[in-house]
Amino acid sequence: MRRLICFFMFLFLVSCSEYIDKPKNLLNTDKMAEIMADLAINDQVTNTYQGKNLESGTRYILKNHHVKADDFVESYKYYVATGKMNKIVDNAQVILLEKDPKAKGFVEKKSKPDTNLPKLVR
Repeated sequence: MRRLICFFMFLFLVSCSEYIDKPKNLLNTDKMAEIMADLAINDQVTNTYQGKNLESGTRYILKNHHVKADDFVESYKYYVATGKMNKIVDNAQVILLEKDPKAKGFVEKKSKPDTNLPKLVR
């Protein structure tokens, strides 16, 4: 009897392959990358102009891409949970560099570890 219970528990654990269910209106990875690139630009604009509203820019971006906010949020959660968000962010970075080639040096500088920091000895 105990073996039978262990067997069914094993089948139950193996059958649950994903942490999160696929959303009904899942955005494809290319669309997500485009939106993430536009959101990054919007974020930098609000950092430059402190008095501007981040929320209205986000609404405009989603409206411009014909995406509902709930669909974006659910797709974002799904891609983070499945581990696909890193690839989407990398694609968004490529899109940003296509839009502004001058930013390539800045991105490379920020991507490298800072060698001027002192090493902490324990």
